[in-house]
Amino acid sequence: MAIEKLSTDELKEIQELYGKSLESLDTESFDKLHKELRLKYHPDKFEKFDDEIVREMANEKFKRIEVLGEKIKAYLVTGANKAPSLSDHEFGDDAQFAFDDMKIEILTREKDLKYVLFGKSLRWLERGEKFKIPDTQASLIIDNDYKGSSIGFVETIRLYLSFGPEDSLEEISTWLYSRVGGYASALIIEGKRIPPDLFQMISIIRRKSLLQLGE
Repeated sequence: MAIEKLSTDELKEIQELYGKSLESLDTESFDKLHKELRLKYHPDKFEKFDDEIVREMANEKFKRIEVLGEKIKAYLVTGANKAPSLSDHEFGDDAQFAFDDMKIEILTREKDLKYVLFGKSLRWLERGEKFKIPDTQASLIIDNDYKGSSIGFVETIRLYLSFGPEDSLEEISTWLYSRVGGYASALIIEGKRIPPDLFQMISIIRRKSLLQLGE
């Protein structure tokens, strides 16, 4: 995955959101502030509003927080103003991506994830249910019934992702990450286990869904 420096606008955005410059953030302060921001702008908190514009603005703010958060984590690890780019230049500009029923398994010890995954508080997930990812034509289908609780045990939520060439993998991955971040301990995408990391999610989905045009 390509590496690029944070832009001036991103550095200003970090200062505004976190109340600190990038250079003054350490792992402990970042984790605390990022958790507070995620709670403040999580899409679930704005479902009660009838104003679609308000919900959309909050959703966009949350996406920016997630993207910037990943870049800040990369900075804290490398010690330099560098972070993964959402664009993977391993593929050409004309590369297309699509997949029907990409198997995704979400591993978690958090019993509430199966209830809040799709913004349906305290609602069981039922096999065959289909959910559309906002602002895309992509959809997720639940693979099994998830009821009751399993406190302290690892639970695997299985679902299938379908999307076409017209869909943005960044939009799909960022939305999914916004739902599982802080809940999932790992994800398995088409047999590949990865941590719940936005950039790794985008990368593996790209690799698994690249269309071999002309064959």
